[in-house]
Amino acid sequence: MYRVVVAVILLLAVVLITGSLYGAFKPKDSPPLFRIGGDGEKGRGEAVPAGDIHVFSGIGRLRIPLAGEPSATIIIAISFPYPADDRAFAEELASRIGDFRSIATEYFAALSPEKAAALNEETAKAEILGRYNALLRLGKIETLYFGDLMVVD
Repeated sequence: MYRVVVAVILLLAVVLITGSLYGAFKPKDSPPLFRIGGDGEKGRGEAVPAGDIHVFSGIGRLRIPLAGEPSATIIIAISFPYPADDRAFAEELASRIGDFRSIATEYFAALSPEKAAALNEETAKAEILGRYNALLRLGKIETLYFGDLMVVD
C-alpha cells in the first residue's frame, strides 16, 4: 500500500512539474492543449473566441420575500456577460455585488405574489439592467440572464 501511495505522489509531482515548465516556456499566443467542457460555441451556434467573454455570476441566488399576503418568495439567480479583457470593469463589478443584490431585492420585494406569477421577464430585465448600469462608471452591462426564476408559496 505504501508503495502505491508513493508512486501516485511521484506521478502527480511529475505531472505538475511538466505542466509548470510547459506553461513557463510556451509561446504567449499558442492555443491551449485541450479544453475541458463545452465545444466553444454559444447557444445560437456562433463560435466564441477563447477568453473573449466572461459571465459574472457573483450576485448568486437570491431568495426574496414578496409583498402582500399570503407571503411568497421569489428565487432568482442573475448573471450577465462582460468583456474578459477589461480588468478594471471586472473589479468594479466585484465591488458592486452588494449593490446589485440590493437593487434586485428592492425590485422584486415590491411585487405581490400575483404580479410575480405574471411577471414579464423582459420588462423586469430591462428595469434591473437600467438600475445596474446607473451605478457603473467603468463600463455597461449589455444583457441580463435570469436563472432559477421561481415563485414559491
